[in-house]
Amino acid sequence: MNRAEIIKDSARVVVKVGSGVLTGPQGLDTHRVADLAGQISRLRAHGRQVVLVSSGAIATGAAHLRPGFTPSSIPEKQAAAAMGQARLVQAYEDAFAPHGIKVAQVLLTGGDLRRRKRYLNARNTLITLLSWGVLPIINENDTVAVAEIKLGDNDNLAATLTNLLGGGLLINLTNVDGIMDADPRDNPQARRIPLVEKITPDLLKAASSLPGAVGRGGILSKVKAAYKAGRCGAYTIVANGTKDGMLDQLTAGEDRGTLFLPHTERLTRRKAWIAFDSDAAGELVVDEGAVRPLCEGGKSLLAAGIRQVRGDFLGGAAVRVVGPGEVVLGVGLTNYSSEELAIIKGLRSQEIESRLGYKDYDEVIHRDNLVVFDLEDEESVACLLSS
Repeated sequence: MNRAEIIKDSARVVVKVGSGVLTGPQGLDTHRVADLAGQISRLRAHGRQVVLVSSGAIATGAAHLRPGFTPSSIPEKQAAAAMGQARLVQAYEDAFAPHGIKVAQVLLTGGDLRRRKRYLNARNTLITLLSWGVLPIINENDTVAVAEIKLGDNDNLAATLTNLLGGGLLINLTNVDGIMDADPRDNPQARRIPLVEKITPDLLKAASSLPGAVGRGGILSKVKAAYKAGRCGAYTIVANGTKDGMLDQLTAGEDRGTLFLPHTERLTRRKAWIAFDSDAAGELVVDEGAVRPLCEGGKSLLAAGIRQVRGDFLGGAAVRVVGPGEVVLGVGLTNYSSEELAIIKGLRSQEIESRLGYKDYDEVIHRDNLVVFDLEDEESVACLLSS
């Protein structure tokens, strides 16, 4: 698979750069920032719209406060992010100015993207910036985020933005040469995996033990991000951004990093939001008889197949559908509240009105509002859904 052709065919490219690429013991590596700016300017010159997702605020702020300082508590990390974010964006502005490129800072949290209206507002803002020829530079808002600060948020954020913008390619620049077939710390013979055609349970389990460095994500979060982007039809390349000219090499078609192919069954942007970003408010446990129609037949979820309702939620909320053995089958938007479902679970659709006094829908979750996962492995699905 030619990387040059993939980039050529991608009108919008999301480039994510990790802390391990941008920073060192002395703080922000301005040489690396300048090199990245030059490469992105050349990518744009080839007609690509580019969005940059940049980590590095915490590491930059910590080093500015005191070289070698590593913040440990949540307040320390948030304070370091507050110090570092301004310096990080200023460095980018200085680096892109010689190329005639204006930049815009966009700070987001998971909460901004879990609410559908705010998700769409973010999309409109970014598309407007791109139409103006401005380069959006996006980072997790670490100063106010708490849960998000713990693991891999910018990998996940980059995948969300790839789907939100209809991007054809996510380039994830890290400080390793790609996804390895073994942990190089333990096995000096570990080799780069050049191509991943399908993300399997075995790959997810292997990636969970592979190392990251300065950043929070590690390799597992990059594989999860590739799965998420791939479900909307985007390619992902994980490559070593500490090596000068990596974007140029990829644009030239050189075999660098690990290329993930898109999923064969692609989700719409709306369904991708339901599956990965809607923040499930509860769970519906279904019986064995409901599993095959949902997973193989593409059917809607009916009240008759529901055995247990978990959580407290209103109609329209996102809920997980859980099968026998606690396997997460999918995520969908429920037509009924948890209170209503406690009454109608196990009933046939024609019996709903007699129990509730009304019936707004035959289905609890319509198939158009339901995403079924393809990984038949409980641990793998749990891994994909975890933050």
